[in-house]
Amino acid sequence: MKIKYDLLKVEKNTKARRGKLHTNYGTYDTPMFMPVGTLANVKTLTPEELKEMHSAVILSNTYHLWLRPGADIVEKAGGLHQFMHYDGPILTDSGGFQVFSLAKNKKKDIVEEGVHFKSHLDGKDLFLTPELSIQIQNKLDSDIAMSFDECPPASASYEYLKNSVERTLRWAQRGKAVHNNERQSLFGIVQGGAIEELRKFSAIETVKMDFDGYSIGGVANDGESKEDMYKAIDYSIPYLPEDKPRYLMGVGEPIDIIEGVIRGIDMFDCVLPTRIARHGNAFTKYGKINMRNAKYKEDFEPIEKRCDCYTCRNYSKAYIRHLVVCNESLGGRLLSIHNIRFLIRLTEELREAIEQDHLLEYKNQFIQDYKQ
Repeated sequence: MKIKYDLLKVEKNTKARRGKLHTNYGTYDTPMFMPVGTLANVKTLTPEELKEMHSAVILSNTYHLWLRPGADIVEKAGGLHQFMHYDGPILTDSGGFQVFSLAKNKKKDIVEEGVHFKSHLDGKDLFLTPELSIQIQNKLDSDIAMSFDECPPASASYEYLKNSVERTLRWAQRGKAVHNNERQSLFGIVQGGAIEELRKFSAIETVKMDFDGYSIGGVANDGESKEDMYKAIDYSIPYLPEDKPRYLMGVGEPIDIIEGVIRGIDMFDCVLPTRIARHGNAFTKYGKINMRNAKYKEDFEPIEKRCDCYTCRNYSKAYIRHLVVCNESLGGRLLSIHNIRFLIRLTEELREAIEQDHLLEYKNQFIQDYKQ
């Protein structure tokens, strides 16, 4: 079935929303954080571990799965759910961001038909079009597919951004025309940098196409300021329908999630929790900590006493530091479990704050603690 969104409450002091997302694999609360499983796997973690963290939707990546193992292989396996043994909802991004960020030497040729670029794996010439992106996602059989868009750099000129927005709209229409998986929902993507008139134009025109949900893109590019990110949200949200989910792509810093929720965002994703875990870092109420720090050598407390994750229930900072310093892969696994649960727990607390109409108080206290 197509996903459905029920708006349950808008917080009285902000634009924050409490809602329910109905999917092929159950109903889930929003706001939500979605762990990223680029290659049909959230790095080092099993589906069972994700479920224990109260994970709902997870992401996989069209570009990466197109290259390895190939969409046909996944289709033969019965789709992504069967292939990766995850019985929860899956969202696939379009591959657009990876084309513009990972292409070999970042050399690419954007034409009306699509994008010519070189594989980040072997330099092979590739050509990805809006139609092909959707056709790949149809074969992957995710619950939510994303329209193929252009991701311009934060430094792009007004003229470039205007042309890019118009191209993305044409690509969205072309992708929607070939989308033929009746179980799969399709989201449109709003672009336009931090320019109000372009965001407004992009949002209005994208909504006219009547997608199943809407994403705000172009906010996780290199070089973009936090101020520009928040502007992009503020300029887009007023033109998105209240009865469809709103997804902020690629954002996973805790304070950015809070700011996004305050502005009316329902869904977030980011590779950050697993990426920083592989480098020995952990989210905590009082900011990120580096487990390689010598002060944890004899610290036999958990990363966070109040955390209910598997890692914090069973292991000390001293043990995790030992694993990280010795380059034992278990260290990164345990930190990934904690970091993902931290962000999911954050959204649980945000939902409670929305219910009680004290989201701004929650934000102020969180920032005060986090910046210690």
